[in-house]
Amino acid sequence: MARTCAIRFALLAALLAAALPAQPSGKVPEAAGKAFDAGDYPRAIAAINAAIAAAPREAPLHHFLAQCYFESEQFDRAIPPAETAVALDPGNSLYHELLGRAYGEKADRSSWFSGLSLAKKARKEFEIAVRLDPRNYSAAQALIEYDCTAPGIAGGGEDKARAEIEKLAQLDAAEGHYARGNCRRQKKDFAAADAEFRKALALDPGSADLIYDIGDYYSKHDQPQPLGLVLAEGQRAVPDDPRTNFYRAVADILEKKDADRSDKRLREYLANTPRRSNYPSPAMTHYWLGRLQENRNDLAGAKREYREALNLEPKNRYASEALKRLQ
Repeated sequence: MARTCAIRFALLAALLAAALPAQPSGKVPEAAGKAFDAGDYPRAIAAINAAIAAAPREAPLHHFLAQCYFESEQFDRAIPPAETAVALDPGNSLYHELLGRAYGEKADRSSWFSGLSLAKKARKEFEIAVRLDPRNYSAAQALIEYDCTAPGIAGGGEDKARAEIEKLAQLDAAEGHYARGNCRRQKKDFAAADAEFRKALALDPGSADLIYDIGDYYSKHDQPQPLGLVLAEGQRAVPDDPRTNFYRAVADILEKKDADRSDKRLREYLANTPRRSNYPSPAMTHYWLGRLQENRNDLAGAKREYREALNLEPKNRYASEALKRLQ
């Protein structure tokens, strides 16, 4: 799907928000790891740059630096260390995946011609990542979503995606159903997406990112009942995941109950959860706080929350549409 000045495939918003490991393994200094875990990316970057100066040929250090830049949304700066990690260790699937994600984010912010070239590079890296490790499900999902959504001129195609989904489903049935559902979501076939997502949840998936991406889908479609299924699976798979309380609050907001508890949960999420590419953003948290204020008939408070969401994320269509509705 194109826009006037830049290439913007529908896949790039979703696939680039898919899972990255919480912290890469390897020779990463403890101080850098702790800073990353806390979401203090500048401190993590400073620590890892010092480590790279002492050991410039350690691929895990370059990968970690790329991930810090990626999570802090400095995508241009993420690419060189990601390329270095791949050059130093070309057999590492995770390194290729992260490089593909960095290329994709830059593509989404580039001119049409440059964006097309970068998007093709992204697909190539996802393809290599899957070839190196077919059980790198995050990379497999990224490749499938690309092929399901991107036009042929960018190397995509639903025929490719269908074949990739079948391979993935043979390895993990839940991942296969999720991939089918995600493809249908991109095509706005929401009934089919819903059916596939429910099948994925019924198979007790092991991936928290898979579970909570389905939760994100249901929350944005104002569906509290299936969101309850997501929460049950999330509690089973990863009971201490910070997204659990976020989506509990969303479910209660959708059902218009426990407003005070929802308010507390969302504000605690804002205060205590580090920003991650695969977590609900601060902007979306303010959006849901706005929905909560609407439930309380506090329209001035709702407008403040929606404006804050747009201040943090000017292209957030949910907050934009909500604010227009209240004007």
